[in-house]
Amino acid sequence: MGAGAKHRMVFVDRLLATLVHLRHGVTHDVLACWFGVDRSTVTRAIGEVRPLLAERGCTISPDVRLRTLAEVVDHLGATGKLGIIDGTEIRVRRPAVGRKDRDKFISGKNKQNAVKAMVFTDGDGRLLFCSPTKPGSCADITHARELGLVKLLTDGPAVEILADASYQGLGAQTGGRVVTPPHRKFKKNAPDWYEELHERQRKAHSSRRIRVEHGIAHLKNWRALARHLGRREHMDDTVQAIAGLLSQQQSADLILAWQT
Repeated sequence: MGAGAKHRMVFVDRLLATLVHLRHGVTHDVLACWFGVDRSTVTRAIGEVRPLLAERGCTISPDVRLRTLAEVVDHLGATGKLGIIDGTEIRVRRPAVGRKDRDKFISGKNKQNAVKAMVFTDGDGRLLFCSPTKPGSCADITHARELGLVKLLTDGPAVEILADASYQGLGAQTGGRVVTPPHRKFKKNAPDWYEELHERQRKAHSSRRIRVEHGIAHLKNWRALARHLGRREHMDDTVQAIAGLLSQQQSADLILAWQT
């Protein structure tokens, strides 16, 4: 009991080092100089703290945290709020030559090596959930299906989820609970009145779902998600840890706004 090397960094310092690394992308070597410890000590500290942050989930209020997609759907159903989903890609290092699944990380959208996460916010843009990552070649709608979103919406409470055109098809599978931009009925030679109507409907939908883009932008302000240079197996913890930290900041900002 109690065997093994002792940490030379107290927990507060380990937490601070992890936050600085995630927020600003400061390397372990530089952090080791700042805290006066070995590089391996910083690496060990970040490896211990990052999963703890990821397990906290997204803070909605001081006594409510959402950790799973099922909890998010139940929360939206209980509060009657709107949900918005979108996929985001995070650039990663190219897998080593000879790796059999090397091509899976190439994004068809951005033509670069990336992983993809599904971001879930409410109508105000508050982060509710950030999914585990998939290789960049995975389609947004496929990722949503693999996460079990269709079953959760079909069997769960009646909620409205806004999504972009990459999720078209989920509406029919969920009884209209996933709302995507309207389909074009005319591919060629559309009458002027239809072009105006379609453009108006498209802009109305876009203006409602723009808040999820704001949530994604806040995530990408953290250097660890602007481009991830670490190990891909740490990506899920990194994404979920940052999402949880941002949701807690958003809740604190709301509480401060209510008090003032």
